[in-house]
Amino acid sequence: MTSIKCPGEYRVGNATVSLDEWCFLRDPLSWNEEVAEWLAENLEGIRLTEAHWRVLRYLRSYWEKYGFCPPVKRLLMDLGVTFKDLYDLFPSGPADGACKIAGLPRPGGCV
Repeated sequence: MTSIKCPGEYRVGNATVSLDEWCFLRDPLSWNEEVAEWLAENLEGIRLTEAHWRVLRYLRSYWEKYGFCPPVKRLLMDLGVTFKDLYDLFPSGPADGACKIAGLPRPGGCV
């Protein structure tokens, strides 16, 4: 696990990612799966499984379509998961865990 300081810039594969003061990507378009794996490991201490990817892909798709993160209730309904399932996957929660790893802007609302 790399020692991450936020804000900061880091080399991930062939890309440079810039993190804001909350450790969210400054540019959501700099996200890719390699960046997600790096964020998960270095910020959350988790290794992504297919269950994680299902949530992350949903979040990215929703954000790309609507321009913001979904309300957590919508995420739970659409994916058929519970709060417990979500927190088992992302112990720091839907915003500080899932949205951050999905490379989305820091949510200001319900997620």
